Amino acid sequence: MAESAPHPADDPELRAERAYLAQARAALREMYQEVMAYETLLIGSEDNDERFTNESYQRARHLRAQALIDMPDVPLFFGRLDNEPGVVEETDQIYVGRRHVRDQAGRPLVIDWRAPVAVPFYRATRDDRQGVLRRRRYGFSDDAELTAYDDEILVSPTEADRADAILLAEIERPRTGPMRDIVATIQPDQDDLVRAPLQPSLCVQGAPGTGKTAVGLHRTAYLLYTERERLRRGGVVIVGPNRSFLSYIRRVLPALGEVDVTQTTVDELIGQGRPSAQEDPTIARIKGDARMATVLHRALWSHVGEPSEGLVYTKGSRRYRVPDYEVKEIVAAFRGTSRYVDGRNSVAQRLAHEVLVRMERRGEAPDDRVQEAVARSKPVKQLLDQCWPKLAPEQVLFRLLSDADFLASSAHGVLTADEQAALLWSKRPRSWKSARWSDADLVLLDELADLMERRPGSLGHLVVDEAQDLSPMQLRALHRRCRSGSMTVLGDLAQATTPWSTGSWDQVLEHLGVPDARLVELDRGFRVPAQIIEVAARLLPAIAPGLRPPTGIRAVPDAYQVVETSDRELLDQVVATCRAALAREGSIGVIAADSDIAALHERLAAAGCEPALLGVTEDAMESARLVCVPATLAKGLEFDTVVVVEPSRIVEAEPRGLHRLYVVLTRAVTRLVLVHAQPLPAPMQDAA
Repeated sequence: MAESAPHPADDPELRAERAYLAQARAALREMYQEVMAYETLLIGSEDNDERFTNESYQRARHLRAQALIDMPDVPLFFGRLDNEPGVVEETDQIYVGRRHVRDQAGRPLVIDWRAPVAVPFYRATRDDRQGVLRRRRYGFSDDAELTAYDDEILVSPTEADRADAILLAEIERPRTGPMRDIVATIQPDQDDLVRAPLQPSLCVQGAPGTGKTAVGLHRTAYLLYTERERLRRGGVVIVGPNRSFLSYIRRVLPALGEVDVTQTTVDELIGQGRPSAQEDPTIARIKGDARMATVLHRALWSHVGEPSEGLVYTKGSRRYRVPDYEVKEIVAAFRGTSRYVDGRNSVAQRLAHEVLVRMERRGEAPDDRVQEAVARSKPVKQLLDQCWPKLAPEQVLFRLLSDADFLASSAHGVLTADEQAALLWSKRPRSWKSARWSDADLVLLDELADLMERRPGSLGHLVVDEAQDLSPMQLRALHRRCRSGSMTVLGDLAQATTPWSTGSWDQVLEHLGVPDARLVELDRGFRVPAQIIEVAARLLPAIAPGLRPPTGIRAVPDAYQVVETSDRELLDQVVATCRAALAREGSIGVIAADSDIAALHERLAAAGCEPALLGVTEDAMESARLVCVPATLAKGLEFDTVVVVEPSRIVEAEPRGLHRLYVVLTRAVTRLVLVHAQPLPAPMQDAA
């Protein structure tokens, strides 16, 4: 691991930098207090003309105040640029940090990393200095005390060729707790994606350790900086694979001063908190197939029938008749041309219009109020209920999953007979109101709801992480929530672990409604050591033959170790391995098949290792250095040391077991230890 030796405490330059940091922190506190004082003034105002305006200001000021809260364990700045005279107006030296800080006179003390003047910090080179004479990076202790600085003199070939010790040390620094931002270590190719414009949408295929999640989060922060008003109207949502992952990344955006971003899972976003039932993966795969959109469309519109009689509307002593052939023509004209509810309303208005035409022929002068009254009248409602009935999405799906003949007619030529048989409930609920819906069902209900009525509004920006794991129907549901906005799509086809994943970015982007998105591949691993990447890459020919093997830029001594033992001694060996890891710095993740993790957790706890259990222990990533992780929850997480127990059992646990193992193997950023009694999976045996 690279190290940057701290400068002596009496180094005058170091003392000056520490004093500047203290000055910047004091200025940030003053900015916060200023906002809070103004918010109090607004709340106390009694001017009626200001009440509405004050409510908007109060929310904006509240968010602004949250963004200005200083995080003691997060350095306020991480770099400095010394520029040629005139490159930056009024100053030749700027400090680059996570947020903008100014003093009482308005003089900038720290420049937000997203500002255009900060771009050279990430992109300036000796061949393209962009006006930079010196680039300084700072080293900090875990409690954010400034301990070192490292200068890169771009005008000096000798200095420019020197390895940047602080940069490498920051990349390799042991991790504990949730994910940190990478704003101090963004590489030029990552910076190009972070600062990509709002349009077109961006899709990042990223191998493990390439920073794709960090790129997506920092791009979100950048877009909120450059397009704040536009995105504020629609909102920004980050969709992650599970709650453990979202807990892991939750501190990144607040550390960058962005607090008004929703982070959720696709099931929470679509289900909106509704309880769901378990689903067989084979059935869930069928329900997640894009073909279900055609089946649902047919099922819904099959409820629209041909009217058997005309319309008779009575007003006073007069009767107005619209003959059956005209009613049939009206219904046929609107069938399938709009959403279901809109079509029903349009037919009601058209029938009312025909009644008004007949009133006018008799010398009456009806107005819009009369038309509305006719459209809502009992004869019109009765006719519509007969040929265009009111429906709830649950009614349609209930009938589809419980009525074999109805499913057969709706799925004819789309689903096979075996697929139709699999979809039918083996035990039919008593009614659609008592049915328990699975997560896959909730996605189908969401599709039906959109076929009936258009969802109002659209998100300003949507970030979809681990997008390769989403079904086509889930992707369609996300598209409906961001029709007019833009997206950042992140993932790795080699880590596609769900049986319903599409396996193609073209298909993913098509279902998301952004087929013209810019597709970029990141294949340089900054965090995962090269030895571990090489071992994991042995699985790629079997799981993702079309992807280039990733490369690692770091080599760590003894990064990969295999411990073969017996069934009887397996748990003891895991305990011994974890104790050795606890004697070193950093976090430890023990990853095993979901069915095995509870026993491992119990054994480690009995041995006094004080493990947390992800998915059960609250804030597991923060509450303990040693975390037991079910293999299905490992995606997106990182640990300094990863102990993988019985890799073969992870493979055997699910249809895409090799994909899951690839995920598990690439969670380590310093050391990977395989502990096994059963033979290793075939692709890994040569690497043992």
